[in-house]
Amino acid sequence: MPPRRGSLAAALVVIAGLLATACSASSASTDAPGGQVMTAVGAENQYANVIGQIGGKYVRVTAIESNPSIDPHAFEASPSVAQEVTAAQLVVQNGLGYDTFMDKIEAAAPSPARKVIVAQDLLGLPDSTPNPHLWYDPATMPAVARAVARDLSGIQPAHAAYFAASLRRFDASLQPWRQALAQLAAAHSGTPVAVTEPVGDYLLQAAGMRILTPFTFQADIMNGVDPSPQDVSLEDGLFSDHRVKVFVYNQQVTDSLTQSFLGQARKDGIPVVGVYETMPAPGYDYQSWMLAETRALQQAVTDKISTQKL
Repeated sequence: MPPRRGSLAAALVVIAGLLATACSASSASTDAPGGQVMTAVGAENQYANVIGQIGGKYVRVTAIESNPSIDPHAFEASPSVAQEVTAAQLVVQNGLGYDTFMDKIEAAAPSPARKVIVAQDLLGLPDSTPNPHLWYDPATMPAVARAVARDLSGIQPAHAAYFAASLRRFDASLQPWRQALAQLAAAHSGTPVAVTEPVGDYLLQAAGMRILTPFTFQADIMNGVDPSPQDVSLEDGLFSDHRVKVFVYNQQVTDSLTQSFLGQARKDGIPVVGVYETMPAPGYDYQSWMLAETRALQQAVTDKISTQKL
């Protein structure tokens, strides 16, 4: 995806800041017997978190993108990131053009022993799929977790039962989120919402919300393109005419236009729910993050309470 608005100098500052934290380990094993700890990489920290939950003491996981204050679309890999990916026995990435830097690293240092899991492929999605934020889809992480358990078992067959038990615990731990989505959809299906871009769209759809923001507007904001005057006017009318009950705002990546809509929503008394492109950390795992976002949406719909940041 093309970089968003802003000068090249500003983008370089952003990237430099991200690289300082990009290779933070999300799970480091100390209990496994010597020589049995596998190395794994999650392109985004939500994927790294799931790897760590399945692999437990038998895997050391590195998250490449983990800074919730940085635009993931602007990421460029450093040599240290390339080394992490090249050395990994297991890699999990999103696909759909969201983390193409991973493809470049893997192609530059091919390894038949490296197992690569791509969420897009697990879900059978074509490259033309317009919304790449797959982790908000309730179907994504169960599929990723199954693939992680399968591939870790392939690398270390002796611990297959351990990974299978971890997978069962992971699946069970998603039930509160599934229930919260189902309850919200049952009670408030069709609730109209506005968004800045499609970061949380899969979650909104699973919760039965009706997204009124044109997808052309969402895609332009996501890709750093100025939306058409017609789409800007339509979005503005969603607030001024009180046609929406909630504004779902990507608080991780903002510009003057999205900030103006944030101000408009506040002025018109429309509650705001902030969403993230990478998992807020510390304090969350994937399950608690998704549940927190869903509960924030519930509060916005039922009580008109804003939760701009988790």
